[in-house]
Amino acid sequence: MNYQTFDPHPDLKSLIKCYWTLEVPSDESAGRQRIIPDGCIELAFILGDDIKRYTSNDEYILQPRAMVLGQTIEPFYIEPTGYVNSFAVRFYPYGFANFVTTPIKNLANKETPIDLLFGKKSAKVLTQKIIQATDTKERIEIAEAFLLEKLNSKATIDNIVKATIDALLSTKGNVPVNAILKGDPSKRRQLERRFVKLIGISPKQLGKIIRLQTALKILLNRQSESLTQIAYTSEYYDQAHFIRDFKEFTGVSPKDFLEDSEMLLSAAIFEKD
Repeated sequence: MNYQTFDPHPDLKSLIKCYWTLEVPSDESAGRQRIIPDGCIELAFILGDDIKRYTSNDEYILQPRAMVLGQTIEPFYIEPTGYVNSFAVRFYPYGFANFVTTPIKNLANKETPIDLLFGKKSAKVLTQKIIQATDTKERIEIAEAFLLEKLNSKATIDNIVKATIDALLSTKGNVPVNAILKGDPSKRRQLERRFVKLIGISPKQLGKIIRLQTALKILLNRQSESLTQIAYTSEYYDQAHFIRDFKEFTGVSPKDFLEDSEMLLSAAIFEKD
């Protein structure tokens, strides 16, 4: 498995977290993999063989070969049908809303073909260029040219939403929303509405995902063997709350996560991210 990340253009770095590539030879496939929510939205291109996305234990769809994966609030399973070769743009929670007119909440918990967001002609041209590119550097240049053209120079990130996300990221998901709003309850409903429109999930859900990421990195890097210590370092109320949130977003316990072959892809992504 070869997973790599790349930094974005300076003009896009406030909106894009990274570009990433993943290559897995067909004879090295780890089979079905559980994908964990990470609070980000991704523009992804499947350059290798098709990838299944399970909708139930036995039923699946084939992921679109050029798609946007919206915010997810629960884990889901994918399975390669052969050779894996993917290229993607990972946007910050507030980033992707600057490139489309579609409400971000409409993209949540599913894959959306990019022609539904950018138009058939524009999407076809972009996809063909990405496929025909000779290497990752060229694909990044193509993606950045497309996004810079789409970016509306007048577009601004909603201040109240950006302030909330910045606070959640800087505190690793541990700041109460009321503290961000400085005790003004009249702003909470407004924030909830704006958040769902621009981000696709609620501030509380995003905070839980960000906090879980902190715990996951500690767990994966073996910085602590004690679940209690990981819970307190990540500022959970106690170990029980940590395990409950962990199961909610990963579907397994922390101990099982480390031993589960279906978590190899998610573990590689979270460890490197």
